[in-house]
Amino acid sequence: MSSMLSWPYPSGALSGYWRPVTSTINWCEEDYYATPYSAELINSLTNLWFIYLAQRGIRNCLSQRHDRIFLWAFSSYLMIGVGSFIFHSTLKYPMQLLDELSMIYTTCILFFATFEHGLEGRNRVLLGVLVGGIAIFVTGYYHYLGDPVFHQNVFAFLTAVVFFRSLWKMEKTLRPSRRMSVQGVSAAEQARRDRRDGDILRAMWKMIPFGLLSVASGFLVWNLDNIYCDDLRRWRRAVGLPWGILLEGHGWWHLLTGVAEYFNIVWSIWLRHCLDGRQDEVELRWPTMLSSMPEVVRKSSHAKIKQR
Repeated sequence: MSSMLSWPYPSGALSGYWRPVTSTINWCEEDYYATPYSAELINSLTNLWFIYLAQRGIRNCLSQRHDRIFLWAFSSYLMIGVGSFIFHSTLKYPMQLLDELSMIYTTCILFFATFEHGLEGRNRVLLGVLVGGIAIFVTGYYHYLGDPVFHQNVFAFLTAVVFFRSLWKMEKTLRPSRRMSVQGVSAAEQARRDRRDGDILRAMWKMIPFGLLSVASGFLVWNLDNIYCDDLRRWRRAVGLPWGILLEGHGWWHLLTGVAEYFNIVWSIWLRHCLDGRQDEVELRWPTMLSSMPEVVRKSSHAKIKQR
């Protein structure tokens, strides 16, 4: 179907620059229909969202002097976007590993960040060895198996561990009814701290459902894209370009999970400041829920920004 508002998909695939396909996964987007230089154009381009959010997070970590572990987390998050861009452009197996293993490494970094707080010396080193061992084992065993389901299960398990551990630490640290009272603090000061932490807790509980909804929506679309691939390809060709792009489910997976992982790292940064007792030094800057992305800033920096 062609009209002034759309044009038909090409009748056949172009000769792909990166052929042959060597990856163990080939997604629902048709290969090389738009350009010979990108096997899955939309699946590649949607990773620019990952890259944008990653550089935003890296700049925030540097300018606001957050703990270095989160700079590593955002750097690994950047590699997810870069790796996925290259993978979907080429559909080569080594690039598939770069894409998928970067997801594991980012989660391992957050795993370390979640459990290392309060550890010192030998215990901290042992945790690092454990997390490094997990990353090495998953890398080797996944390469040996070549089964994407193994990668998906490990990623889901590690993510769940990090999430529920962070949730427990958040509630224990910030909810007044669940934390130990501080000796030598006046009643007025304690009341102020309770109000402050209550406000932080409510803000975090706004972030958490937003991130969960993003990843759940992405997971749903990802599965629908796999299950109904033949129908989706037919519908795309029926509506033509550019509207068919909106039916590229794996591209939506990139956009939605990019948001979810960004929220997860920002939440971890804010929680770390709270665990260190620095609630009065930082705040969350999130002007609007639907048209902006949150970031943790030093209150002095925030004041300077407002004065510009």
